[in-house]
Amino acid sequence: MESVKKTLKLLILIVLITPFSIAANERVIELNVTGQPPLNTSQQTGFMDEVAKEAFRRIGYQLKTIRLPAERGLVNANQGIVDGEMSRVKGIDKLYKNLLRVPEKIMDWEFVGFSNSSIQLPNGWSDLSSRAVSHINGWKIFEKNVPDTAEITKTSNAEGLFNLLRRNRAEVVLYERWGGSQLLNEMNMGNVERCKQTLAVKEMFIYLHKKHKSLVPKLAKAMSAMKQDGSYQKIFNKYLAPYDS
Repeated sequence: MESVKKTLKLLILIVLITPFSIAANERVIELNVTGQPPLNTSQQTGFMDEVAKEAFRRIGYQLKTIRLPAERGLVNANQGIVDGEMSRVKGIDKLYKNLLRVPEKIMDWEFVGFSNSSIQLPNGWSDLSSRAVSHINGWKIFEKNVPDTAEITKTSNAEGLFNLLRRNRAEVVLYERWGGSQLLNEMNMGNVERCKQTLAVKEMFIYLHKKHKSLVPKLAKAMSAMKQDGSYQKIFNKYLAPYDS
């Protein structure tokens, strides 16, 4: 009887300890995100969240996300404070030398303008010259392409960006298509129009700090497999197809 009691106590102890042991040994990757719903959410229920979660799951990692101001996110990722960035344009590793690009893109982003009035941009970036333009600090595609002759205001987040339009403090705000359209709905800014001309379409990539160099080819292979087996398209249909018009 005594031996049975000891066995039961041992089993109970194992049950109590095991979850903590698993948690302690669990491999976690933390990425900074810059997208808004339907691309990223705090609950990781956006399109890119789901794609990245599944890709990391396939190589044995759990995904954790954090939202930092765009510029600070890059700095922290470059320093290894966070493990990387979920969505940045090609070439960011030329500025942030400790970041490695996962060569399989996570998606394409369409960079567009939003305005309170119908603004035509047939010549692209050059048509922003002399206009009051706003974009998020740290979004390198805008910092590189918006003419110096524009009156530029930078914000730290998307809500602040569109609030400039609400207060008529900007003529055009620059953002990503899907997230911008969703944000306008959430902020009840139905009077705001998306400029007809797309300023740029860019492939977006996950970047990892160089300490995770061994994961780069594995993650690329996992995302490629997702596109081939239909799981990527399934996630697209769930989150982005309603906005794809």
